Amino acid sequence: MTISGTESRLDGLALTYLPEDLGAPSDFVTEWEGVDCTQRVWETEIEPGSWRVDLQVQVMRAPRLKDLEALKEFLVEYHERGDDWSPSAFGDDGFASEREIARLIEPGLAVEVRDPFERKGFEAVKAVAEGIRYPE
Repeated sequence: MTISGTESRLDGLALTYLPEDLGAPSDFVTEWEGVDCTQRVWETEIEPGSWRVDLQVQVMRAPRLKDLEALKEFLVEYHERGDDWSPSAFGDDGFASEREIARLIEPGLAVEVRDPFERKGFEAVKAVAEGIRYPE
């Protein structure tokens, strides 16, 4: 769904598109290895007491995120991936793998959109990632 009226915002960035039927959102603020992370997670209760993540959007801020290579190195460490993780290019400012897209908005500011359980699909991840920008 395109968000009309008031856009959803996360850590100073506008989320201009979110897919339909997302569960309840929760926000988390953490710091990991010098990177400040603000994350919004949407979850749906799939059976009583059992929840599944629908979508995650994370804003990351740190001087160490100076370019795409530095962003990739951070995400390899953060998600505990092997050195063989090789995402493909996503436009001029990002990269993608099968369930996520990461973009460098500017040096020191990056975003990551993930669908860890394949609940919304890659096209939804792509649309969300493409729609993240500074508010107008």
